[in-house]
Amino acid sequence: MAKKQTKKVEVEEPYVEETIVVEEQPIVDNKPKRVEPTNTKSGDGWELKTRQYFLKGRKKPLSYTVKSAGIYWFDEEKGFERELKYCSNQRTCFVDEMKGDQRLEHITFRAGILTVPKEKVVLQKLLSLYHPHKNKLFFEWQPEVNAVSQVDTIEMEIEALNAAMNMDVDMAEAIMRVEIGSNVSKMSSKELKRDVLLYAKKNPALFLELVNDDNVVLRNFGIKATEMGVIKLSSDQRTFSWGTNDRKLMTVPFDEHPYSALASWFKTDEGMEIYSNIEKRLN
Repeated sequence: MAKKQTKKVEVEEPYVEETIVVEEQPIVDNKPKRVEPTNTKSGDGWELKTRQYFLKGRKKPLSYTVKSAGIYWFDEEKGFERELKYCSNQRTCFVDEMKGDQRLEHITFRAGILTVPKEKVVLQKLLSLYHPHKNKLFFEWQPEVNAVSQVDTIEMEIEALNAAMNMDVDMAEAIMRVEIGSNVSKMSSKELKRDVLLYAKKNPALFLELVNDDNVVLRNFGIKATEMGVIKLSSDQRTFSWGTNDRKLMTVPFDEHPYSALASWFKTDEGMEIYSNIEKRLN
């Protein structure tokens, strides 16, 4: 009997393209995010925030207590004074609106500072709105208001310094005479320029006021004329007269500064003629 032979046939497996699926990982931002408060104002519009109060002046005692009872605030709408009191168990600082027992609390500054958290709205309103010692004994720190005030001061200082830089010698002398008196006549032009710049920086508001005051120049003119003997002021400071013949020029009104009165008189018709005459003699 014939024996069958089997032949092994290798069958090549078909190529199957494998698809690899990569799951995209979500990008995680580990940077901390600012959480905006959901409510920054109370029902009556009061801004909910921590507030700081400072004692006025340079003294910063370790402990200082301001009155928390027996104080009053005039209510213009109601037309009478209302008693104020700070009680920890009340929702108002007005005694006539309180209900039940009143647990009085002290209001104490530590080293000149009192920090009131946003949850203590009653105390904040008492200190910021109604307390009679507000802005007298203590004040609320308000960075926005202080920043505006500082900007205004800096701008005023710049304006004053610019005016001082562009000022002529006569005007500078007139302004500095207000500050240092007759000693200004002994100063050189460089000293005068230096002092007028320092004065503008130190006191910008007053400096700008003097710059815009016409009488400042006229007063200085009258003082120079008196110092040089062109005119003279009587010992009782009531009469101006010519220095050469003592002829009377004007009488100073009662309770008025003599050189301020002279400056005003220079603006009159008679005074303008005398001013021109004096100006020729000074030159």
